[in-house]
Amino acid sequence: MNKRAFEDIWKRSLPEGGFAARPGGRYRADSTAWAIVAMRACGIEAQRLQTARQRLSADQQPDGRVTLSTELPGSFWPTPLAVLAWQSCPEFSLARSRAVSFLLNTAGHHFRRAADSPAGHDTSIPGWPWIEGTHSWVEPTSLAMIALRTAGHGSHERVSDGARLLLDRQLSRGGWNYGNTTVFGTELAPMPESTGLALSALPGLASREAVSRSIALMKDAVRSLKTPISLGWAILGLSAWGERPGDADDLIDRCLGRQSRYGAYDTSMVGLMIVARKAEGGLLDAFA
Repeated sequence: MNKRAFEDIWKRSLPEGGFAARPGGRYRADSTAWAIVAMRACGIEAQRLQTARQRLSADQQPDGRVTLSTELPGSFWPTPLAVLAWQSCPEFSLARSRAVSFLLNTAGHHFRRAADSPAGHDTSIPGWPWIEGTHSWVEPTSLAMIALRTAGHGSHERVSDGARLLLDRQLSRGGWNYGNTTVFGTELAPMPESTGLALSALPGLASREAVSRSIALMKDAVRSLKTPISLGWAILGLSAWGERPGDADDLIDRCLGRQSRYGAYDTSMVGLMIVARKAEGGLLDAFA
């Protein structure tokens, strides 16, 4: 693993607990959760990680949500990441349980699709949104499903609904975008990060045949991906289905090396790359 990845993570830890997105930045819940998950994937435990978990817990809202910031209470999409960050830590079992309860009792805005709707997907299937009061989309639904499955709720109807949503949103050529299939009759293009996330969430909930086109799409595309979010989720998604690229470690190291040209990646991106390097069986397998 690129040594700089670890150094970048630690340089962003804050004296008051938690991690910033960049050196000298402010605390962010998503950066904090990804830093914890990445270090745990490497078998590293340190007091600053425990302090970071405490910071996540201190900022948790009474209903169990963990928001991007206290100034944005509707932005609860970091909640699944906090569930992963609190995994296997008995002292944070209550915080984790409250976050899980929030996810089980929260859904995106869903409704019966009108006959003249410009969107082609089934809008009635409940999933999870990025922001409170909005429609359900592929990436937050996938993250919530992963968190709930690691917490022992893989057979819950909300997870089953999430799987139905993802399969309904899969594009005819394979892959997923942010959550539409067609708009005004035109099929949208697949996005590697959305596809990798959906593939990461679906093992054991969908047959291989049902996602075979998406796996093939990712296998063809993975070596052309250069950005950490796209490459990281593509590798994790393929790994979840036993299709991890043989040169995955080299792809990750080259991606991390591009920081010398393009500047430092955000903590969440660095954390994702570390997890993709270590989780050879995919994200769910890493938390099994």
